[in-house]
Amino acid sequence: MSLKDEFKAFIMKGNVVDLAVAVVVGAAFSKIVSAFVDGIVMPLVSYVLPANMQWEQWVLGKFRIGAVLGATLNFLIIALVVFLVLVKFLGRFMQKKEAPAEPTTKECPACLEQVPLKATRCKHCTSQLA
Repeated sequence: MSLKDEFKAFIMKGNVVDLAVAVVVGAAFSKIVSAFVDGIVMPLVSYVLPANMQWEQWVLGKFRIGAVLGATLNFLIIALVVFLVLVKFLGRFMQKKEAPAEPTTKECPACLEQVPLKATRCKHCTSQLA
């Protein structure tokens, strides 16, 4: 098989296509969450800050703590929403209700061992089965 054919087979696998769609949707979703954090969450944080200080301006020496705080909140909100939507909400719809499997064995009344359903004698005690 040529390299081209192997690559085509790899790309056409379902999980590769699903991963590509997830990355694109995740990137778009990340922009929405970033706007939410920057526009709503962090202004709420600014109410607890001293007057005339914005969260983006938090620094510790040369380290921009405010930028790290914003990125951390973005990550936590994205992780929470992904967990709630994909794991909890969609997980309930994806669960398959499996019917209990039909039994393939029965119990011998004499020795209480398991024997196949179609058996007429117990292979353990050789008693006659009904």
